Amino acid sequence: MHLRLHDGTGVRLLTVIDEYSRECLAIRAARSIRSAEVIEVLSELMVFRGVPDHIRSDNGPEFTARAVREWLGRVGARTLYIEPGSPWENGYIESFNGKLRDELLDREVFYTLLEVRVLTGRYRRTYNQVRPYSSPGYRPPAPETLLPADPVPVLVGLT
Repeated sequence: MHLRLHDGTGVRLLTVIDEYSRECLAIRAARSIRSAEVIEVLSELMVFRGVPDHIRSDNGPEFTARAVREWLGRVGARTLYIEPGSPWENGYIESFNGKLRDELLDREVFYTLLEVRVLTGRYRRTYNQVRPYSSPGYRPPAPETLLPADPVPVLVGLT
């Protein structure tokens, strides 16, 4: 995705969605997104979530770069590229990107890259943990859970 700051400076967004849960796994905002940033984002996700069977993406240069293809081959993830001009083949991410644009990007005037990063991070949290979806029974894909309170330490007094 692409957007412009108030001063006309371009910002690119790399968005990653889990096709099964529809959870937004990452939104990376930068002046440009190169293959090294794609590898960094995907490797961070794979450390915590494991290596997926496949990665579906468009044919953008950051995804078709030799470095990304070779790295994905080494970690064992297959690539599924959609046909150029066929966004319906990647419907989940296209749907997410449309919601992100409608619900955040088109409603804000961004002045800095940091502002884009903070607000897209907040949107990602709301999208994953608060916003209900019709398909999983009107629940968010990664509902916010309450952690049990820390146990109260037992202090043993010396007499």
